[in-house]
Amino acid sequence: MNRSLRYFLLIICAVQLFFGIAFTFQFPIALQLWPFPNTTPLTYIFIGSIFAAAAASTGWCVLTGNSAGLAGVALDYITIFVPMSLFSFQISGIVGSGAALFGAALITGAVFGIGLFLWSRRLPIRDAQPTPPLVRWSFIVFVIALIAAGIALVLKVPNILPWTLTPELSVVAGWIFIGAAAYFGYGVLRPGWFNAGGQLAGFLAYDIVLIVPFLQRLPTVADEFRFGLYFYTVVVSYSGLLAIYYLFINRATRVKIVMSEGR
Repeated sequence: MNRSLRYFLLIICAVQLFFGIAFTFQFPIALQLWPFPNTTPLTYIFIGSIFAAAAASTGWCVLTGNSAGLAGVALDYITIFVPMSLFSFQISGIVGSGAALFGAALITGAVFGIGLFLWSRRLPIRDAQPTPPLVRWSFIVFVIALIAAGIALVLKVPNILPWTLTPELSVVAGWIFIGAAAYFGYGVLRPGWFNAGGQLAGFLAYDIVLIVPFLQRLPTVADEFRFGLYFYTVVVSYSGLLAIYYLFINRATRVKIVMSEGR
């Protein structure tokens, strides 16, 4: 990866991180750009966690020199942005013209994702060590759970997430989950630490954003959301611990920053 592209991707990470913070803490700029009405605070935090995860996954690939892992990140973008853009155009007559502008922005993101995928999937693998077995089996479970939850959300099945969602936001969350399933599925089908490291980094950022709001909600959660919140909290806690161990403790896989990849 040349220096200009490296800096460009790091700028994208910084923008994603900014919006992760902005949605998590509900800055006015985030609320003004978000086109869907009746969005609850926890939904904003969820969206913030997705931006933070994207920044962490991309940042890990760039900073550790594992540019081939960007193919999975790009596949995530494509799988989320294409259907969400079509959905945004579809409902723009209901929720307002902001949804159409949002859809146009998503098309731009999808085009970027396609280009990133076509470029990065041909790159040589820098870190050829295999995905640790526990991580790979965990990813298989995550893929199954994400697909099941994502389909249910797209079909607007209630109480899949442990907070209130409008029908439109249920579809949005569903495609986010399906995109995450595509990302982890890519790591299962093309195993290697060059993929798994970025996936765990993204999961850890997602977990860090969500774990405190989930724990705060436990004592007062409504009965219809109680099981979902317990289950989601367990998943977030497990994936966070898994990521911390393999990214920062395990000698073979812990993060090693690469200052330059050359070309």
